[in-house]
Amino acid sequence: MIIVLSPAKSLDYRTPPTLCEHSQPLFLDQAQLLIEDLRQLSPPQLASLMKISDQLAALNFARYADWAQPFTSGKAKQAVLAFNGDVYDGLDAPTLSPADLQFAQRHLRILSGLYGLLRPLDLMQPYRLEMGTRLRNARGRDLYAFWGDRITEAVNAALRETGARVLINLASEEYFKSVKPKQLAVPVIQPVFEDWSGGRFRVVSFYAKRARGLMARFAIVNRLQDAEGLKDFATDGYAHAAAASDDQVWVFRRGGAV
Repeated sequence: MIIVLSPAKSLDYRTPPTLCEHSQPLFLDQAQLLIEDLRQLSPPQLASLMKISDQLAALNFARYADWAQPFTSGKAKQAVLAFNGDVYDGLDAPTLSPADLQFAQRHLRILSGLYGLLRPLDLMQPYRLEMGTRLRNARGRDLYAFWGDRITEAVNAALRETGARVLINLASEEYFKSVKPKQLAVPVIQPVFEDWSGGRFRVVSFYAKRARGLMARFAIVNRLQDAEGLKDFATDGYAHAAAASDDQVWVFRRGGAV
């Protein structure tokens, strides 16, 4: 199986990477085109476009100006070690062994507004560009138009390379919209994480994000290649709720009566 994750807004470029091994992103030429578009925008325009503070806009204005090829470990970092948000707290990549990270390199992909599709060990320079950003470009009005079928084709290539029979979607709706499920060579399984809250089971965003990372880690350290193995996921008190699940949506619940 192949697992897809969303990226994170927060980045960690201060902590040294836990290994030297790295790869290059598949779509650096496409990222370069987006960088050139972004460089045309002033900090106030970036703040308005991305709905971010003036301070963040200035930071990313500088990042786009500094972005340059070739990517080297001196100014870039492996994607799975650079992202630093709720999902990546659950994944806890810095504590994965080199063998774990090699398995992840084959079976995990990270969707990205700037880089399209990243493997865990792909070097990445710091950026902020959410997939839902309405950045006008030569291909259309937003990033979905820019990426078109490219991300889907790259996911299909990964599926063929590994012989995967299913895609596990642990990405957010915003990011998975960049993938076209009807064009995939395999079915998609969507894990959903619910917590007992206010007298019912519901998705609590913070917990659900962390659980996506925890499930990705579970698959990696247990070397899962068959999706059925994910039904044994029981980290942090979650359990597969078979009665609430179907063939495409697998529900995992915590608290209450699962």
